[in-house]
Amino acid sequence: MKNLKKLFISVTVLSLFSHLCGCSKVKNSGIKIPIKVLLLPKFEIGEITGDEIGEAQLFYEAYFKDADQYTIPSASSDKTLYVKDGIAMFIVDMGKANSAINTMAVLNDDRFDFSDVYVISIGCAGGARDYVTLGDVVVISSAVDYDIGHHADARELSDPESMTWFHNQNFDGLSKITLNKDLTDKVYELTKDIKLDSTERTRNFLSKAFDDAEWAIRDPKVLRGTTVTSDNYWKGEYNHLNALKMVEVYECADPFATSEMEDISIGLTLKHLGKLDRYIAIRTCVNNDVFVFGITPERLWGNIDDSKYYSDEDLESTDILPVAMMNEFKVVDTIISAIKEGKLN
Repeated sequence: MKNLKKLFISVTVLSLFSHLCGCSKVKNSGIKIPIKVLLLPKFEIGEITGDEIGEAQLFYEAYFKDADQYTIPSASSDKTLYVKDGIAMFIVDMGKANSAINTMAVLNDDRFDFSDVYVISIGCAGGARDYVTLGDVVVISSAVDYDIGHHADARELSDPESMTWFHNQNFDGLSKITLNKDLTDKVYELTKDIKLDSTERTRNFLSKAFDDAEWAIRDPKVLRGTTVTSDNYWKGEYNHLNALKMVEVYECADPFATSEMEDISIGLTLKHLGKLDRYIAIRTCVNNDVFVFGITPERLWGNIDDSKYYSDEDLESTDILPVAMMNEFKVVDTIISAIKEGKLN
């Protein structure tokens, strides 16, 4: 009787531990859980549901409310992998290092079968002036690393008005990735006619900031474009020109469209794992890549009370974020449905 009691306690403790670590289904059965779609947002605002919308909330509410949850032991954060019906989501955190480490950690977890997975990077981004308006959703065809090469301070250049980025071809193998053209073509054709929304405040902001330029005041739409990934949240005319030059030097197929902090690192991770051909990157634009209304970096980022120069409506923070997130959700939801139906194979 005593031995039976010990056995019961041991089995109960082992079962509880397996449940807490999220591995009971796999460890006990020896069967890996197949994942067809892996969504990789970068951050959430507050809670995962029921409050302000970040990059993950709409997808959680649509796909993962009663999903299985797993802790990824080798991830750089304690965030959760949500899994339901072959679709998974993990918030990989912001920046190139975090996103690479956490993408690798998820895809190397042997509880799951990622052999046929489509990896979809999702999130917000800065939009390139003259091409992207706020609320646009961009199907990424190439990703460029903004930080690789040489960057100079304009004050040390012989001509302070010249380029502040200098190409170094020794790093070209790491400085650009091209996503699977056939796949991005299919994704774009599938989503290009989806109706996207804006807001009155955002339209007024863009009209005023860019003097009613057609690209700024048009309705948001789905575009193709190149993204420029950087570990710093840059802004401004010189950096905009740097990004344009990089896209030209690296011979990217589509124009510079978005600035963000993760997509090339996720792509390089997938390339290392032999999965780059299944990579889809979708970004929605929530701010501009240049300063407007005479706002300087010191005024925007230096916490200077300089309200005499601008009103609240002039700041980069319009009310576009939740609407842009919904725009992106419409596009990505369409892509997920197509994957489930085998339309992207």
